[in-house]
Amino acid sequence: MSTENVSKINHLMQSQPHGIVFLSSWLSKKGYSLDLQKRYKKSQWLEPIGTGAMKRRGDKVQIEGAIFALQQQLNMSVHIGGKSALAMLGKLHYLEFNKKEVILFGQAHEKLPKWFLDYHWEQKVKYHPSNFLPQHLNIIAFEVRNFSINISGPIRALMECLYLAPKEQSLVECYDFMEGLNNLSPATVQAILEQCNSIKVKRLFLFMAEKARHSWFKYIKYDNIDLGKGKRSVVPNGVYLPQYEITVPRELVNHKSGI
Repeated sequence: MSTENVSKINHLMQSQPHGIVFLSSWLSKKGYSLDLQKRYKKSQWLEPIGTGAMKRRGDKVQIEGAIFALQQQLNMSVHIGGKSALAMLGKLHYLEFNKKEVILFGQAHEKLPKWFLDYHWEQKVKYHPSNFLPQHLNIIAFEVRNFSINISGPIRALMECLYLAPKEQSLVECYDFMEGLNNLSPATVQAILEQCNSIKVKRLFLFMAEKARHSWFKYIKYDNIDLGKGKRSVVPNGVYLPQYEITVPRELVNHKSGI
């Protein structure tokens, strides 16, 4: 291999963090031709992990390193969200990051690449594409070892939990999550509620915030939030809450605390 090509691969290795995925399409845009990429693989600088995806030789790539590539190299909005994000943020002392499952959210038009779906990650991946919240709203940078990825902030993460409820997320557990969010900024909560387009999520969020008696709740301006019209039933044979025109599980109404 020529000195120039060795210099180029050295620059790549030094400029990018360990533990990430390198995408062939991104490398091509950076001036690393497909032919050059083949040489790097033949010289064992890079190892393929799937079609169009590689890693450093000897690197152990975890799912965060793949998400880094989706976000930084493909400019996708796919991020860790819901209960997984709340666990990473350490918002609830009894909730640990689930090593067997990770919850991902992204915009409705985004599909996970084949290499991502085919790779054997340590965790089972549950991906939920949806436009119920704007792409960049309450997304924060989170440090993972020697690089950072975007994950849901606490308000968005809870709303993602509510979005999945009750089929894929317990509403009682959602309330326990809400109890842990006692230091939120009313202005931030207000802005996110106003931009959320899921009526179910907004009604449940407000009900739980009121039930938890958070100090920030009294500053929320209902008139600026579109809560829709008409009754909504989250579960059959539950308790109807006239203020929010929604039917919820009886155990949620009677639930006091999960902490």
